[in-house]
Amino acid sequence: QVQLVESGGGSVQAGGALRLSCAASGVTSSSYYMGWFRQGSGKERELVAGIFTGGCIAYYADPVKGRFTLSRSSAKNTLDLQMNSLKPEDTAMYYCAAGPPSFGPIEPSSATNYQHWGQGTQVTVSS
Repeated sequence: QVQLVESGGGSVQAGGALRLSCAASGVTSSSYYMGWFRQGSGKERELVAGIFTGGCIAYYADPVKGRFTLSRSSAKNTLDLQMNSLKPEDTAMYYCAAGPPSFGPIEPSSATNYQHWGQGTQVTVSS
């Protein structure tokens, strides 16, 4: 059974930085989708960044490109999200997600590839 545990959320002023960490257990394959989603108040959950560990193929949503960076440790089975130059609109609950590869093209940008979820960690950015 896949379990994902997030840590590292908190409150920061605009322009600041936070680092989120996701520890995965129960993942038996070396090739897996792992990523971060977020859901702001009154908004739909959106994929922020994701990676296919088998080929280190990464995806970043346009609003976070150049500001957020994924960092993967295969030894620890963790996926970190370094968030720099944070903006108030980045305020949301952030969820770690993971999923097994499926037949077809490798697409870390596709939300349907992520089937397992962590409990979430809150990020609040004040102006």
